Amino acid sequence: MTKNSMYTSKTLSNFTNPKNYGKLKNPDGVGKVGNVVCGDVMYLYIKVDKDKKKIKNIGFETFGCVAAIATSSEITELAKGKTLKYGMNIKKDDIVKSLGGLPPVKVHCSILAVDALAEAIYNYLKKNKQPIPADLEKKHERIKQEKEIIACKYKDWTDAESKAVKNK
Repeated sequence: MTKNSMYTSKTLSNFTNPKNYGKLKNPDGVGKVGNVVCGDVMYLYIKVDKDKKKIKNIGFETFGCVAAIATSSEITELAKGKTLKYGMNIKKDDIVKSLGGLPPVKVHCSILAVDALAEAIYNYLKKNKQPIPADLEKKHERIKQEKEIIACKYKDWTDAESKAVKNK
């Protein structure tokens, strides 16, 4: 960790000068994940070399904190030029280690980054009628369930807020 900061210099560098930032034109796959608790939202875009099944280009757009942007940037660096299979196997610990660590309260950002890449790969495979590995399907279903739970909780909260405003 850097002096006077809870983040490593590599994390801060990825935040201030993110790699592969931006939406790709006509992406082959898109992954979108978010966490309503912390407010982070990540979009990850991939272009795939279909013959080699490699991620030939990757980009991201993230609305979030230092760790969310840094982990988004770092996963693009870890996955670019690698096979889809390699990308599917990147773990949160790989990102944390590559960044030189994250504060424990920010490790969830690395999970979001891994999930965003998994969703982009899933999206690519699904659109191209490719077989989806069982572990990727399982991860996609978990992410989908989490999105549904968050959507329900958000609706409950907004309904309660609307009711409270009407009762004033």
